[in-house]
Amino acid sequence: MNGKLEVGILGATGTVGQEFIAQLSDHPWFTVTWVGASERSAGKKYREATPWRLPAQRPDRVADMVVERVTPGQAPKLVFSGLDASVAGEVETLFAETGHIVVSNARNHRMDPLVPLVIPEVNADHLQLLAPQGAAKRWSGRIVTNPNCSTIMLAMALAPLRPFGLRQVIVSTLQAVSGGGYPGVASLDIVGNVIPIVRGEEEKIETETKKILGQVTAAGAEPHPLVVSASTTRVPVINGHTELASVALETDPGQDALVRAMGEFSGRPQEADLPSAPSRPIVYMDDDDRPQPRLDADRDGGMAVYVGRLRPCPVLGYKFVTMGHNTVRGAAGAAVLNAELLKVDGVLD
Repeated sequence: MNGKLEVGILGATGTVGQEFIAQLSDHPWFTVTWVGASERSAGKKYREATPWRLPAQRPDRVADMVVERVTPGQAPKLVFSGLDASVAGEVETLFAETGHIVVSNARNHRMDPLVPLVIPEVNADHLQLLAPQGAAKRWSGRIVTNPNCSTIMLAMALAPLRPFGLRQVIVSTLQAVSGGGYPGVASLDIVGNVIPIVRGEEEKIETETKKILGQVTAAGAEPHPLVVSASTTRVPVINGHTELASVALETDPGQDALVRAMGEFSGRPQEADLPSAPSRPIVYMDDDDRPQPRLDADRDGGMAVYVGRLRPCPVLGYKFVTMGHNTVRGAAGAAVLNAELLKVDGVLD
C-alpha cells in the first residue's frame, strides 16, 4: 500500500463513517483496507450496502470492499470509529482489549478520566493518559476520543483565552441538520423553523469543555474549574455549527489583545505540519457579518474554526461568535487529526 499505514473504519456505512472514507481517500499516511458495519450490511460490497450521501466521489477501491462484521480479527491495528453510541461502548472496548488503537467519534468513552478527549491544538498533552489507561484497564490496545462537534468549536475558541483566566461561559448553539445523521430531522419539523433543543448536547458541551481545558494528574484528567452553561438549538442549515458565547475572565487584557490571541493561536498540529492541520486553526474574521456557515464552513478543508464579533458583554465581560464544519472538524476530520498526532508521537509504531 505504498508504505501507508492500513486502517479500518467501524460504522463505515453511516454519516460519520462515510466522512471518514472521504477524509482518508487521498491521505498521505493512511489507507483504508477494512470497513465494518452492522449485520444488515455485513457480507455486501460497500457500494451495495449503503447509498453514498457526500458530494465528494466515493473511492472505487472502497466501493468494491466487502463490509465486515464489527468484530476484531482481520481489522488493521488502527481503526476509526463512527459507530452509533448505542453500540460503540461495547464494540470499541472489545477492539481495545484485543490490541487495536481505536480513534473514536462516539461519546461513550469521552468522560472516562483515563481516556484522552483530544483537540490536538488544545490539549495534545492529554495523550499521556494512554500509558496508565492500558495498565489500569489491562488493554493491549488503546482508545482516544474526539469531542462532540459543538464542544470542539467552543473549546477551540476558548483555548487562546486561557492565559487570562477562564471563569464562566454561557453558550447558545445553532446546530446544522447534518449533525443529526441521515435521514436526520424531518423536513416538516425543521424547514422554516428552529427546534429549541438538541437532546443530550447541552450536558456534553458543559462537561467535555472542562475536561479538554483541564490538566492531567496521576488520577487522570482533572476538569478545568470553568463553569459552562449551554443551550442548544437545531436550525435549517445543512453544514456548519454556529455558537454565540459570552465569557468571564479573571483578568481583562482588552479587546484587541483577545482578538490578537485568537489570530495567533496554533498548536502541535501546526508545529508538526500534520497533513490534515489547517495553517491557522482559528481564523478571526473582522467583518461584522461573519462567520457564516454557507460562506465559511467549507473553507480550509472544513478544518479551521472561525471566530468573529468579539466585543464587550455587559454581563460576563466579552462575547463572540464561533463556527465550524460539524462533520469535518467536528467529527471525522477531528479523529483523523488525532490519529496523525498519534503517529508522530510514535503510538502507532
